[in-house]
Amino acid sequence: MSGTSPYPPPPGTPAAAPGGTPMSEEERAAAYPPLEYHQLHRAGDRGWWRPVLGVLAVVLGMQVVLPLGVLAVFAVGLGATGVVDVDTIVDTKDVQPVTLAYLMVSPALLTPLVWGVTRLLHGLKPRWTTSVLPRMRWGYFLACTGVSVLALIASMAMSVLVASIDPDAVIGDSEVGGLNAFTSTTRDFLLVVVLLTPLQAAGEEYLFRGYLTQVAGGIFDRPAVARTVAVVAPAFLFALAHGAQDPPVFFDRFAFGLAAGVLVILTGGLEAGIALHVVNNWFAFGLALAFGDMTTVLTPTGGSWLSIPVTLTQELVFLGLALAVHRGMRLSRHADPSVLIRSRGRVYGFASAPQGS
Repeated sequence: MSGTSPYPPPPGTPAAAPGGTPMSEEERAAAYPPLEYHQLHRAGDRGWWRPVLGVLAVVLGMQVVLPLGVLAVFAVGLGATGVVDVDTIVDTKDVQPVTLAYLMVSPALLTPLVWGVTRLLHGLKPRWTTSVLPRMRWGYFLACTGVSVLALIASMAMSVLVASIDPDAVIGDSEVGGLNAFTSTTRDFLLVVVLLTPLQAAGEEYLFRGYLTQVAGGIFDRPAVARTVAVVAPAFLFALAHGAQDPPVFFDRFAFGLAAGVLVILTGGLEAGIALHVVNNWFAFGLALAFGDMTTVLTPTGGSWLSIPVTLTQELVFLGLALAVHRGMRLSRHADPSVLIRSRGRVYGFASAPQGS
């Protein structure tokens, strides 16, 4: 980060150094430079306990509170009708549309959970978890959705090449046959996939590439270390959160997390990661509905290391194109300090600091 800010110093920025020496406009700009996405907690409330409590809150919410709360609502709403047995909701060995809906609604609620934790614990408005603007940059999101389709096509071309070497590297142990018949169950699955996938993907991105990235990026002073931890740690946790899985499947999810994490920092927002996540899930679920079954796609096994070139092709193509679109649209990856006040030093090393938003 350069020592001179392209923005004027924000209102409320101290006019004097700690020793009382007046600060020039250039010194104030250098002391309070624009913030990257992973540094935004520097503008919030201080206290080492805040990220600790925040991480505990989101983990408890993801693993316990939200799943049980959503299950209770589903059980009351559907079990009372007698149309759907309550056990069907959580039966991942024979996935039904209501099962998929339950599995999507729970992570979808991670978005308001992250917003609440950000507001209550860090004193920042929820919009700062979306981008440095701070809001959803819809034009960029739509462009990244198109770009993600191109990256998916590139990965499919690579999969054809890999399949010529080892078919199992692409389809694994799943049974892929002819086109499935379109039934009322297929229709219900399709409605769930189309309507809930964007919310489910956004919820996971707000947690892993949003809140956890900002927490990890705020722990370290050295920029290179902060960026590395802010990308690698959430990516690892994202892959780990998907439960027991074969090493190639774990690597696939870890690689996705790395690509999405890099894009968050280099583009200053979650738009690219959400777009890629939505398109990936739409494609996987759509393929299962057309040629396979939903149970297999939710619990993938039998992965092959030869599928890694397919994964890397998609991630690298998307990474390059998304960054090119970001540059072409001339979007910033820094927060304007006119709406954020940055403290110097370690983010969580102070009990309090000036409030900017």
